[in-house]
Amino acid sequence: MSDTSPADPVGEAFEAQRDRLRAVAYRMLGSRADAEDVVQEAWLRLSRQGTASIDNLSGWLTTVVGRISLDVLRSRRARPEASYDDRLAELVVTADDSPAPEDDVALADSVGVALLVVLESLRPSERLAFVLHDLFAVPFDEIGRILGRSADAAKMLASRARGKVRANPQEPARTRAAGREQREVVQAFLAAAHRGDFEGLLRVLDPEVKLTVDTSDGVVVVLGATKVAAGATARVAARAAARGRAVLVNGLPGFVSWREDGTPLSVMAFTVVDGRIVAISTVIDPARLASADLPDPA
Repeated sequence: MSDTSPADPVGEAFEAQRDRLRAVAYRMLGSRADAEDVVQEAWLRLSRQGTASIDNLSGWLTTVVGRISLDVLRSRRARPEASYDDRLAELVVTADDSPAPEDDVALADSVGVALLVVLESLRPSERLAFVLHDLFAVPFDEIGRILGRSADAAKMLASRARGKVRANPQEPARTRAAGREQREVVQAFLAAAHRGDFEGLLRVLDPEVKLTVDTSDGVVVVLGATKVAAGATARVAARAAARGRAVLVNGLPGFVSWREDGTPLSVMAFTVVDGRIVAISTVIDPARLASADLPDPA
């Protein structure tokens, strides 16, 4: 929550930058809550210093947010249990009502779970260099100052990170299908599951598909198309009475189901590569579902 005042010129200057700073921090950290904390800390530092001695407020704030985010990332490396894991770190769920072609562009540009997972594999300095330069066009000399390195060293870090991102099978710019194609693949999966069509499921699942299920007892991971398909038919058969609708989950095509009494049953998000599902993230933890802002049942 912002502590700035509309009548405060320093606060007004900061508010004009808030959305961009939040976007930088979120792509650095993969957590909206952590991003909000970083932005608020940047505001506190600005309010203590004021703007009189700052020549380039946008650059100054980007540097501050970058340094704070870097500290958070390094802290995570020291405490692995605090790192991004296979769960859906956020549950940003919106109704998917077959958007128009121009809306597909926005979907393709969204940074969802797939990119966050890829970025998590980078070292903190690589992640910062890649995010700031490739996603926000921050010059390498500014990135170097944040890292305490030369511009050339920052450029090398970004290049190394870029290579890792491109080599990762979940790299969004290269592998994510168009939004409409993704939805068609997900619908084929759901239809096959409802029919109990095991072969149909295998046709849309990547042989090495990974299913992650967030339960009240922890995270369960299932690997391989055969196991995922077998589990899908069993789960759908057990929940035949549930209602559901297509959604977008963190920018990925997904599906929400509810019990007949309106209680949310599950949220699923799918990553589609070259016409096949390579990852499914499912939340069935009642506590997380109850706290999520879900659309109404169709």
